Amino acid sequence: MRLDRRRKSILATCCGAHAIQDGLGASLYVLLPVLAQAFGLSYAQIGLLRSVNNGAMTLLEMSSGVISERLGERNLLVFGLVCAGAGYVALSMAESLWILAVCLFVVGVGGAFQHALSSSIVSSTFEADGRRSALGLYNSSGDAGKLAFTGLFSLAAGLGIAWQGVVSAFGMAALIGAVAVFFTLFSTAAGGRRVGVEAHDGTAAIGWGIQDRTGFTGLCIAVFLDTAIQTGFLTFLAFFIAAKQVPLSLATLAVTLTLVGGMLGKAACGFLAERIGTRAAFALVQTLTAGGIVAVLLSEKTLAFVLLPVLGVVLQGSTSITYGLVGDLVHGARVSRGFALIYSVSSLSGLLGPIFFGLLSDHHGIETTMIVMAAISVLAIPPIALLRPKALGAV
Repeated sequence: MRLDRRRKSILATCCGAHAIQDGLGASLYVLLPVLAQAFGLSYAQIGLLRSVNNGAMTLLEMSSGVISERLGERNLLVFGLVCAGAGYVALSMAESLWILAVCLFVVGVGGAFQHALSSSIVSSTFEADGRRSALGLYNSSGDAGKLAFTGLFSLAAGLGIAWQGVVSAFGMAALIGAVAVFFTLFSTAAGGRRVGVEAHDGTAAIGWGIQDRTGFTGLCIAVFLDTAIQTGFLTFLAFFIAAKQVPLSLATLAVTLTLVGGMLGKAACGFLAERIGTRAAFALVQTLTAGGIVAVLLSEKTLAFVLLPVLGVVLQGSTSITYGLVGDLVHGARVSRGFALIYSVSSLSGLLGPIFFGLLSDHHGIETTMIVMAAISVLAIPPIALLRPKALGAV
């Protein structure tokens, strides 16, 4: 198999796994209201189910990178898809709150064995050139999965198809995807065990393999602030648009429009970083994000809807820039650990950010919260300056 064809196969496989896992995770946003109606659940119980799912993923995401060095990224990636698929199939047969919680816990476990592992495989495959562009395409595939799965669920509901059938079909898709991922990565010799390599070349003593601790710390800070803005903005966007005298049913469309822009942005910003360098690209994207948030805040409702896809491009596209730096800061044998750390920081920010912005909105109004989000977007720029020139690409 030619190298170009091999790399394309690996990238396509990781993108497919990402689309399935992110699609299953996003489906919960449209599934939970249906479950609430079917099982007579309270808001507190719905919050519990969501927390069980997020908690399982947050707790295990850090360890996924370490475990992969023993068991192989490919094997754990397949394991994650099997867990997510089995959890969804079981969910279609659940009859009580506690069974729902167990099923969503299993789905969350599956989600934990995905982002860091796939990112590591892609980063290692494109180590010589095109890493940021490849990771940009990989990141955008997750958004494509979110739109596809939530769109299919909404379409099926509109056609009167029972939620159990849709959920079961989603689970089967993940199980079929697990088989495809295993055989494709096995045939391309990607994502295998590394423990033998460590014993041979002496890398067992490198620990977590962070070669630039100051730069990696700066990257973690930037990712934490950037993720807080992304999750916070998307969480409260519908409420903010509704405050412009837009019906809530239409205001929720604002999230979809932003996600569409984000899907394009994650691909485009990876190429942008390759062209103009990481520091310049990140500063430009964060500045445009801050300006876009203020523009949406000040715009009337029609113009706000027009601006949201454009804002989504830079709001979510920044992840392709930041995650593309991990491979430059971490030893090649520890890339999976580096991505596990970054995704854990991102998950923690995703949990804390909405809480902070929710409290701020309760006490000072959602308009003030939007201004604070814009300010934090700009504050995420200086930490990237801690990175050494070799990690920044062209300047």
